[in-house]
Amino acid sequence: MKLLLDSKFNVESLLESAGSLIVSYGLKFITAVVLLIIGLWLAGRIGRLLYLSMEKRKIDHSLSNFLKTVVSSLLKILVIISIMTYAGLPMTSFIAILAAAGLAIGLALSGTLQNFAGGVLILIIKPFKVGDFIEAQGYMGTVMDIQIFNTILQTPDNIVIIIPNGGLSTGAVTNYSARDTRRAQWVFGIAYGDSFQKAQKILKRILVEDPRVLKDPEPMIFLSELNDSSVDITVRAWAKSGDFWPMSFDIHEKVYDAFNKEGINIPFPQMDVHLQKQQ
Repeated sequence: MKLLLDSKFNVESLLESAGSLIVSYGLKFITAVVLLIIGLWLAGRIGRLLYLSMEKRKIDHSLSNFLKTVVSSLLKILVIISIMTYAGLPMTSFIAILAAAGLAIGLALSGTLQNFAGGVLILIIKPFKVGDFIEAQGYMGTVMDIQIFNTILQTPDNIVIIIPNGGLSTGAVTNYSARDTRRAQWVFGIAYGDSFQKAQKILKRILVEDPRVLKDPEPMIFLSELNDSSVDITVRAWAKSGDFWPMSFDIHEKVYDAFNKEGINIPFPQMDVHLQKQQ
């Protein structure tokens, strides 16, 4: 009889303990699940708001989408780690392993990460855009594509150049398309004895007749230097950026033809040698 009473008492104690555990951990589990759902939703929402903010600022679509994914993923990882810590799971070892793995990956991909950071800066600051003609890292060409890690250039002779964004974002970049207009400069030499005023009139007529030469700012024609073999005349004129190169080449051709036609001599370096007979 006594044995039966003890057994009954033990069962009731176990049931009470089990009930307490279920209530305690059940509530904690339900709370953790609710917090996890809310945290994941907030992480996705923050990533979405970041994406909309970057789209409003007209940041490159590929960069906006990439950063949204990165931010959302990092926030979700933080939420999961926080929930696991709240649930009482041992996270010290896990976090240490995760930190060591992150450090190893960072060291292995240091150059790639530098190019990624450079690509982000280029797409946000926009020192140049697709279609611009630039000079950077010893290369000149038209920007065909700005990627996360590299920028693609196409040279005037149709060669494709791939430049890592790391060096491109920290080095000097000359953007020839950044402004709507550009100033062209030519130096034409005439022979000593030829009339500067006549050459000046010819040059002015050529500039006036070319519709690509802008009237404002007004072109400049002046005698810039007296060289050993020539009198140098400098010509400066403004044009739209798209007309710059065709205009520059055409003006050279027109000046050469006009000088020949009008009797203006274009000198070249020469040396006079005098022989003296020794007695």
